[in-house]
Amino acid sequence: MGPFIATFAYFVIAIIVVLVGLAIFEVITSKYKDWDEVKQGNTAVALSIAGKIVGICIILSFAIYHSLTLWDTLIWGAYGVALQMLAYYLFEIFTRKFSVETMLKENNIAVGIISVGVSIGLAFVIGASIT
Repeated sequence: MGPFIATFAYFVIAIIVVLVGLAIFEVITSKYKDWDEVKQGNTAVALSIAGKIVGICIILSFAIYHSLTLWDTLIWGAYGVALQMLAYYLFEIFTRKFSVETMLKENNIAVGIISVGVSIGLAFVIGASIT
């Protein structure tokens, strides 16, 4: 496959994985609808979404670096998104004094910033583990 076609194919896969990942996150975020909150100017939710997008893309970049085929990239990308979701649940569990979802819904910027850090930081760990 030529380099221009391969780049375009990876680009399309990345868009699909990001969109599917965000759609799944929207479903598991039960206290609010992501894009409705963004439309209303909720910066905390926007930060959380941005972290998820960047995190998924970081994982995909590692998948592209270490995969031999488009299918490998897709599989690793899907696995990475699943691990990001697990990280989101763990973030919610480990913050016992408050609910992350509730704080994001209430536009708590501090929680939004930590959410970005969790998503991006763990994306590097997940990505680095792709072999």
